[in-house]
Amino acid sequence: MSDRFKFDRMELAGSLGDLGALLPIAIAMVLFNGLSPVGLFLSIGVFYVLSGTYFGMTVPVQPMKVIGAYAIATAMTAEQILASGFLMGVFLLIVGMTGAIDVIRKFTPKSVVRGVQLSTGALLISGGVKFIMGTSKYQALQEAVEPHLTVQALAGIPISVIIGIIGAIATLLLLDNRKFPAGLIVVAGGLLLGLVFGIRSDISSITIGVNLPQLFPFDFPAGADFTFALFALVLPQLPMTMGNAVIAYTDLSAEYFPDKASKLTNRKACVSMALANFFSFSLGGMPLCHGAGGLAAHYRFGARTAGSNLMIGLLFAGLAILFGNSIVQVFNLIPMSILGVLLIFAGAQLTLAMMDLNQRKDLFVATLILGITLASNLAAGFIAGMVVAHVLRWEKLSV
Repeated sequence: MSDRFKFDRMELAGSLGDLGALLPIAIAMVLFNGLSPVGLFLSIGVFYVLSGTYFGMTVPVQPMKVIGAYAIATAMTAEQILASGFLMGVFLLIVGMTGAIDVIRKFTPKSVVRGVQLSTGALLISGGVKFIMGTSKYQALQEAVEPHLTVQALAGIPISVIIGIIGAIATLLLLDNRKFPAGLIVVAGGLLLGLVFGIRSDISSITIGVNLPQLFPFDFPAGADFTFALFALVLPQLPMTMGNAVIAYTDLSAEYFPDKASKLTNRKACVSMALANFFSFSLGGMPLCHGAGGLAAHYRFGARTAGSNLMIGLLFAGLAILFGNSIVQVFNLIPMSILGVLLIFAGAQLTLAMMDLNQRKDLFVATLILGITLASNLAAGFIAGMVVAHVLRWEKLSV
């Protein structure tokens, strides 16, 4: 039991490591797309607890980023988003149960896996820098570098930059400190700033009670919703899910937890995500997945067992039930720049996975995926990397 579940400061700090990737999309999908706050955050909490308990190791829970980003940018309806989550669940269940995912993994070269991890890490770092600079889409829409703080600048310097620099320095100093874990100190410091300098209306609107989720809070998606979701959300999301949330994720998990590698297979990862999406669909939540970036974040900040999953999962579930619809205001107490610091260190951890590549062709494929991802998206990078990696196996070609 002790190697499966530990409950200490490092596990708690590690459990908070992926908040930078999770909270911005989750909050935006509540505010801009009208998803159920209670259902969304309760789904996240339950997925954390059940997946960690089943696999017996640290397991990440993340939003499906392609779906989330496009849905937020175009203000899609809740029914269209729910339809995409249901369809992703069906697809993942099929490829998992039939073993089709093993065929995909067999034909995915190591250089492509590392390229996906490198690209995901770079995207996390880029996102973190935007949060600190105050230039993310959410901050731009709110026309504030820290939308939920009363102070926006000190001596002409954006407050997000000041908080971000302090948070980064604190993280560098405490990253391997077991007495004062970096993730715990940085997030706690951010919450304190939110309580002291937070917008009074945000804090005063927080209510406490017992808020149970509503089963199927929205109308069941119509046929048009499923058709639209299939082409606009699901098909663009699939390559990223296969590349990052399954193949790159299970590969990284085997590297971090080699003694448990046989427990977390590509098939089981697919089925796990499928069941999570069916559950989230029933509560009006967002599409969920695992992910290499999420695992790197939890691991870098100290998570080593499923104890971290139980702590963060019960925290999310408890806050959802306790605060109900005002849970968004609770999470808004954490400054965006603090989430940015978490993203940067998580991304840096993930990019280091490519250090075991030593062939020029492999390095070329990985960096090509990175370039295409930055110019387009990770799905395009994954597909192009697969093609180029197999073409470069021809000995007459060199780079």
